[in-house]
Amino acid sequence: MLGRRSFCGALLLSGLVSLRPAAAAGPVTMTDMIGRRVVLPAVPKRVVLLEARDIISMAMLVDDPAARVVGWAAVDRIDAPLLQAQLTGDHQIAEVGKQGPDTISLEGIVRLEPDLVISNFYMTPLGEDDLLVQRLTELGIPVVFSDLATNEEPEGAPRPGPVETLGRHMRMWGEVLNEGARAEDYLSFCNSHLDRVRACLKDAAPVTTYLEIMSTVDDCCWAAGTTVWGELLALAGGQTLPGVTEAWYQKLQLEHLLSTPFDVYIASGGGWSSGGRPAIGPGIDPEEGREGLGRLIGRTGFSELDAVRDNRVYGIWTGLIAAPPLNILFIECAAKWQHPALCAEIDPSRTLAEINERFMSIPIEGPLWTALEG
Repeated sequence: MLGRRSFCGALLLSGLVSLRPAAAAGPVTMTDMIGRRVVLPAVPKRVVLLEARDIISMAMLVDDPAARVVGWAAVDRIDAPLLQAQLTGDHQIAEVGKQGPDTISLEGIVRLEPDLVISNFYMTPLGEDDLLVQRLTELGIPVVFSDLATNEEPEGAPRPGPVETLGRHMRMWGEVLNEGARAEDYLSFCNSHLDRVRACLKDAAPVTTYLEIMSTVDDCCWAAGTTVWGELLALAGGQTLPGVTEAWYQKLQLEHLLSTPFDVYIASGGGWSSGGRPAIGPGIDPEEGREGLGRLIGRTGFSELDAVRDNRVYGIWTGLIAAPPLNILFIECAAKWQHPALCAEIDPSRTLAEINERFMSIPIEGPLWTALEG
């Protein structure tokens, strides 16, 4: 594997790029998440995703999204083996890296002869100035950004909130895939559901919630930050823990967590159950998730927490906070959990069913959330 921080075999790579077939007529002009206007020769047919989870956004807009994906990285972050298999279908997608930016293979990407690489600020932290982005650009392979979430404070323009992020994200994919109308249709759907949540939470005081974004029995305590995922909590009528200052996520000492009052505990889980994570995700029996939640609250001191004593302990599939198109499901769940009386009429299960029926080319099997008390 050729590391992303080195650039060996330039002649070989240049030769590989020269073998790429000429693009079809019909240029595509699109705007990525960092506001760059990028002109593509045509609607891309050979895409490399440096964040494999982006295939969920593609599945909102086109049938058989894997037919357009020739390579991907961070496949484990889909965090649902069943969904990964369903999205992949009969297609063979080459793996060009693991979960960290230093695992990306430049040579592996170029050998796939892509007409577009989709990245984000996690896999290419320096954005346009990242060495991998620069090398790909020099080789004539366009790179666009589908997400700009970072724990660093942005320079210049303020960080967009989750509603703006979703809009920019879906419109970008609509332009890339030539499905702008479908993207706008989904955004209208999300906005109508957000309006319902806002209406039921009118004048409600925020509920303090511990949203644990890396929930394992052997590694406590990762809290959602003040923005990015913390803003999702705010849209659902909540607020993250006092003392949290980082934007995206922050590791807290156990002593701090135990001495900080909060009303609701929301853990995250997935299909990859290493480290004692709760098994929560597409097609997984919710009883497995509840058993996982039971293990989490068995950690030192958790039995003394108000949220645990009051049985306000819940679990979500990580995709609901990490994949922007699915954020609306997290917001609805969190609104019901944080304000059960005010939001009794909100039904995330019906919302998921409508997403599957109207938008997802490959339906996502629920349940995607669970509660300690079933």
